[in-house]
Amino acid sequence: MKNQNSVPVGRFAPSPTGRMHLGNIFTAMLSWLSVRSRGGRWILRIEDLDPQRSGRDHMLWIEDDLAWLDLCYDEGGLEQKGDNGPYIQSLRGDIYRECLDRLAATGWTYPCRCTRASLQAVNAPHQSDGRIIYPGVCRPQSLPATVAGPADGCAVRLYVPDREIRFTDGVFGAQTTNLAHDCGDFVVRRADGAWAYQLAVVADDALMGVTEVMRGCDLMLSAGQQIYLQELLGFPTPEYVHLPLVCNSAGVRLSKRDKGMDMASLRQTHSRGQLLGRLGWMAGLISEPDSCSLYDLLAVYDRSRIPQSEKILTK
Repeated sequence: MKNQNSVPVGRFAPSPTGRMHLGNIFTAMLSWLSVRSRGGRWILRIEDLDPQRSGRDHMLWIEDDLAWLDLCYDEGGLEQKGDNGPYIQSLRGDIYRECLDRLAATGWTYPCRCTRASLQAVNAPHQSDGRIIYPGVCRPQSLPATVAGPADGCAVRLYVPDREIRFTDGVFGAQTTNLAHDCGDFVVRRADGAWAYQLAVVADDALMGVTEVMRGCDLMLSAGQQIYLQELLGFPTPEYVHLPLVCNSAGVRLSKRDKGMDMASLRQTHSRGQLLGRLGWMAGLISEPDSCSLYDLLAVYDRSRIPQSEKILTK
């Protein structure tokens, strides 16, 4: 259901693959503050597209950690609160299938037999994160294609034109992505039948009425792909707000393997107020990492104070 009342709607969409770390809760807190500062609603969506790594125990940890931080949500979670669910991606397959059918009807999708390993073997990574621009091995000679549906053992890939997508990021300002040069044709359904992130997140944000997407700047390039999908599917485009990545003292992005920075450890070494104060200081909202409440941070929240840098050290 789309947002009918122009009420700001944000979302936090963690993957239940382990305990949240400092970077996850940095994003969650700022997303909550952003929509609450404008009287908006906040959604908790569980992105469990990888069933082998996802678990219900991890979902329970996410909810418990958010509750401990006083980050209450209006919709979603395991209780499926709200009218725009399901709020767990593994339960939304019919929705994604309908979106894929609509994309196939455009003629811009095609079956692809290429594997990640085969592409990595013959192509150098284009981006620092290891992203490889698809070289068009399986792309039909003529597009739109007359047969563009799924095929056994194949992924479904979406053609992208040589076109620039421009948007204004809420922290980093004007952004330009060339779909062909920076992204390439991308997968919307994997060969094993699992739904690809780009399709799922676009469908979910639109149908849940999300107006603001706040996330790490490692996903900046995805915004161009998602805006392209929104256009093809007739969905509105939310505001994108990308945040600096929280990194360890060596400048390496935190992961769920950094046990000293996960919520299990942080809750042993910090009180709620101490942790919120540390996060608020890292976000530029307060001048010192003094203990404070979530509502203290809400009173001083100002997006313009968030550092315009790709990385923030854990300090």
